Amino acid sequence: MADRTFHGTGATPRSGLGTVVWYDPEVTLPDPEDVTVDGDTESEQFAAAVETARAELEAERAATADRVGEDEAAVFDAHIQFLEDPTIEDAVETGIADGLPAANAVDDAFGEHIEQFEGMDGRMAERADDLRDVRDRLLRVLTDGERVNLGQVPEGSVVLAERLTPSDTAQLDPDTVAGFATVTGGRTSHAAIFAGSLALPAVVGVGDALDDVAEGTEVVVDGDDGTLLVGPDEDEREAAAADTGVAVVDEAVETTDGHHVEVAANVGRPEELSAAADRGADGVGLFRTEFLFLDRESPPSEDEQYEAVCEALDTFSDGRVVVRTLDIGGDKRIPYLDLPEEENPFLGERGIRRSLDPDSDLFATQLRALMRAAADGAGELNVMFPLVATVEELEAALDAVDSAAADLDDRGVAYETPSLGVMIETPSAVFVADELAARVDFLSIGTNDLTQYVMAADRENERVGDLHDPVHPGVLRAIRHTVERAHAEDAWVGMCGEMAGDPDLTELLVGLGLDELSMSAVTTPEVKTEVSQTEYSTASERADRARHAATRSAAQSTIRDT
Repeated sequence: MADRTFHGTGATPRSGLGTVVWYDPEVTLPDPEDVTVDGDTESEQFAAAVETARAELEAERAATADRVGEDEAAVFDAHIQFLEDPTIEDAVETGIADGLPAANAVDDAFGEHIEQFEGMDGRMAERADDLRDVRDRLLRVLTDGERVNLGQVPEGSVVLAERLTPSDTAQLDPDTVAGFATVTGGRTSHAAIFAGSLALPAVVGVGDALDDVAEGTEVVVDGDDGTLLVGPDEDEREAAAADTGVAVVDEAVETTDGHHVEVAANVGRPEELSAAADRGADGVGLFRTEFLFLDRESPPSEDEQYEAVCEALDTFSDGRVVVRTLDIGGDKRIPYLDLPEEENPFLGERGIRRSLDPDSDLFATQLRALMRAAADGAGELNVMFPLVATVEELEAALDAVDSAAADLDDRGVAYETPSLGVMIETPSAVFVADELAARVDFLSIGTNDLTQYVMAADRENERVGDLHDPVHPGVLRAIRHTVERAHAEDAWVGMCGEMAGDPDLTELLVGLGLDELSMSAVTTPEVKTEVSQTEYSTASERADRARHAATRSAAQSTIRDT
């Protein structure tokens, strides 16, 4: 048994054995009283530091998008916005005018905002780490400090830190780093999200007791149980060392009693396609088109969108690619589009609501590109509409498809109408799932938003984190209701939320009747293995018990007993 065990929140279902390396990025600032300040010079140095930091952020965003994923890389957009925030810039200039060196003025200006964010809840509290990341970057540039390169830590290192910012975590190489643990952080922190995308063993939110673990100590990071084992015994070392992940399964899988389940990957940009294929994904269950609209000053052309989708179809020439039409609003913003400032954007103008009204021209362009790709790409294209809540919205979207076909006819351009589907993310869509399924070919359940709306619990608010759990009976019943109504209309049902990528829930989802599960490519081998080891009839019985449970704990107990 380990000498000591520390408990936190597991970020990935992986274990890693390694030696502790402590990471402390803190920058030592000069004492203002020891520095003679020339205001103009300090202002110039601050302006130069901002430009250097911006260039670094843009480069790291591109590198993170290629290596980790577009969703994870989007955090650097927020960093650039903080870097250019006029309120912070004015505070820095005021500090310099009052006689502070630029570095001390930056520290003071950011410190006030960091403190404000730390007093908030959920996603807003995590903005404090974003601000720290930007502040520390500026301070390093201003003080000529050297940045510790976490990509070059010794092989077999377990990185321990007070916290890891997005810039820090993006440097970690899963082939070198055995894992990491942090004093602060929760399951929705950037560090935890990046760890999941990298399949890196990680435990966050261990608390101040982590400071007692000395550099060079042998530890086991168990990202499944959320524990850090200090001084593990031989059995614990062997178990962690043997946790190298499940072998890739290239062929399609079915349960032990012959029930086929498609296992696909969620893809945020074209660079992720080959990785998904390498991990054995049967196809793409969620192709996010938002990446095509980011990092630019105007929307992509019809030809650009056509080419991107054709690339996906050619990569999975024997499979299915499910493309989600533009899904912005809520926490997804595109600077050059006229997005309103809303008190509760998750209940506002987002998804299909924008495509049918303010962004109807963009929607028409995208539909034409998709229909051309359906005719020319090698694989099977499916297209789904996000955040549909009513039959009227779906019928308006289908009318838009007909209009796009008419436009292509007028141009004499070859096209095919792809299989069409609806994302089930709202309680309303669940209740009218039969009407929706009667009009389309498939439904795809987005459990992140569905859970948020069914449970009335902000998915980014840790204060209601226990409510934002898709294993609540209410959510399980919504999933099963959707499946039953869709199947009655001969429509297939997939799932592309985070729930689909949890191997511990695979049997439950198979038992609920899902035809397809789509997830981060990292977990496709584990989910495929779980499917192949599941007996469908038994899974159905257990899933029925779970969804009919009265409480979340009772449902979880049913799942744990499987």
